[in-house]
Amino acid sequence: MARASMERQVNGAMKGKSIFRDEEGSTTAGMAVALLVTLSLLFSAAQVYRIHAAGAEVQEVADAAACAALNPVAEFMVAVRVADAAVLSLTLLGDIAYAAGVVALCVPPAAELGSQLVSAGQKVLKARDAFSRKACEGLEALQRALPFLAAANGAAVAAANGEGNGYAAVALLLPGKGSSIASGTSAVEESMEEAVEAGKGELAEAASRAEEAARAVEEARARGFARDCGDNPSYCMYERAGRLAGLSGADNPLFASVDSWSFSVPLERARAYYRERLLSERPASDSAEEQARSALRKRFYAYAISELREAFVHETADSFSASFPRFPRNTEQMRATRLYTEPVYPVTVDGELPVMHAWDGCPEAGLVDYYGSAEEWESGSFETCPACKFTASALGSVASASTSIDNGFEYHYDAVAQAAADYQKARADAEPLSRAAKGNAEGLLDEVLAALGDAGAFRIKADPPGAAGCIAFVVSTGTSEPTAFESAFAPSGTLGARAAVSAATLIRDESEEASVIGDLLDDLSGSGSALSGVGGLVLDGWAGALEAYSSGTEGLENGVAAVLSGIPLAGSTGLGEWAANGLREGLEAVGLEPADTAPIKPVLAATEAVARAGGGDWSARYLSLREQALARPEASSDALGLLAERVSDEAYQRLASLEITLAVVEIPLTGVSVPLTVTLPATLAEGATGLVDGAFAALRNIVGAPTYLERWE
Repeated sequence: MARASMERQVNGAMKGKSIFRDEEGSTTAGMAVALLVTLSLLFSAAQVYRIHAAGAEVQEVADAAACAALNPVAEFMVAVRVADAAVLSLTLLGDIAYAAGVVALCVPPAAELGSQLVSAGQKVLKARDAFSRKACEGLEALQRALPFLAAANGAAVAAANGEGNGYAAVALLLPGKGSSIASGTSAVEESMEEAVEAGKGELAEAASRAEEAARAVEEARARGFARDCGDNPSYCMYERAGRLAGLSGADNPLFASVDSWSFSVPLERARAYYRERLLSERPASDSAEEQARSALRKRFYAYAISELREAFVHETADSFSASFPRFPRNTEQMRATRLYTEPVYPVTVDGELPVMHAWDGCPEAGLVDYYGSAEEWESGSFETCPACKFTASALGSVASASTSIDNGFEYHYDAVAQAAADYQKARADAEPLSRAAKGNAEGLLDEVLAALGDAGAFRIKADPPGAAGCIAFVVSTGTSEPTAFESAFAPSGTLGARAAVSAATLIRDESEEASVIGDLLDDLSGSGSALSGVGGLVLDGWAGALEAYSSGTEGLENGVAAVLSGIPLAGSTGLGEWAANGLREGLEAVGLEPADTAPIKPVLAATEAVARAGGGDWSARYLSLREQALARPEASSDALGLLAERVSDEAYQRLASLEITLAVVEIPLTGVSVPLTVTLPATLAEGATGLVDGAFAALRNIVGAPTYLERWE
């Protein structure tokens, strides 16, 4: 009974527990299944990590190869800009030399220098043409080699990043071919050369005639200044007015330079002088003869004041007119004036013949019958006054002494009046000659400024292979060895071929300062420091012309100023300064814009964007296959294989030297010679061709290998 009861308890307990579960929900079998699933996921995740890491590695290599492949293109564009800077600077230098030559031809003392500058300009432009042809040929050859240089750079970078797992990279530039490189021609420049060559002789002759006439103008002006006040403290109008009339201050100004003086100064000085002499005139004694002479002097001073009242001086920058009355120096000259004809002398008739007196206060005058003139005295029969002894010759001799010798005011006044007349005539003769010379110079300067404005016709521009960017294909040439995670949960021991595609394009590098013309300026510094004459001027002009490449009109103005500073512009006509100012003003209208001298650098870009920008059949094929690969990832190997079939290395031009001299800048008359060289990276030395050929072979071989159904997605 007891036994049966025990068995029932055990059976009841057995019914409450299971070998697959307990009251807490955990069993040995469940634990085993969970452990198996966990291990499977762990090793699967490790395998996925391994695959992604390997994929990331090949992608990084592809990115580096794409950027490295574009480096030769970036360096090529620097070479293009250097050549362009040299061509533009030579164009500007030639035009500057022509312009400076025209300016110098306006100054007869510098006419020979002007002819030399025109000749130098012609030689510089010919040197530019020779340099441009050579540079374009060198750049064209270098441009044809860019696809190989890019492929070699990309392959070298991929090989260097192998670290046991070899990589082969094939870099393709887009577009694959560049545009032809050549500089243009300018009909405007040809017209300028012809015009200056044909007109330089006529300009020099016109400037010479104008200069001779202008010297006569200067001489007359200088003579008038000297006799008015420039000869002080020697006898002159200023000194005589102060000594004889006691004039000072504003009535008797003193000028230190002819530049600030004008002919109106002696005119006003003479008015003040005769006014003061009339007011202060007194007889030197009580004798009748002395009182008569004083009366006649007053008559002369009054006459001078009335004559000077009608005098004038009108002077502007473009015209001059003046009227200086000329006073009689003797009786003969007096007869041509109002002094001879005016009836102001008292006449008395007491005896047989009438008597004419010098003034009303003559002791012998008495009761005046009428007033006569010196002309009447000479034409009629008069008895000479025993007291004042008036005669026509006595009146004529009033100003004779002070006009005939240098201690008289009238002597110097008469010299100034003559100088004013000579000055007016000389200006009248000089102005049409100056206008003619200015017309010739203006026409030639317009031709030169037009040529400067058309300087861009000779620029060197390039649209090379890789202008849109580069697409690089990278494949692994080795296998991935098993890792510590190798187990039944991850049966694949090695990874097969891996491939990646990357793209790069060129952008401006804003972080670095431009150095396109730096080397040229470095080579220029000190090269011509000892030069003088035309050679020195040409070299100074080239420095400014180079500066104009990066600073535009400002640099051009500096170049012109450097050349003009060596030309003696001073001349009697002022044509040199006039032409120089006209040239400077004309430069502002040329509108020379600074070139973009910022360096460029490769950066990663989307392959689609690069392909679309590159254009061409290959780009179109790439875009089509890319779309197919994105739509059907399992067909990506086939897509890569189809692209590989279209990649050919037959057109790649190799370069035998790592240093290439594109051309040599030679500046006529200076002896300065600056070679433009391009140094290729050392990675393109021995083995570069093998790297490129090996990369092509690896791409074809690996993408042509059979694919399997097992894929990690």
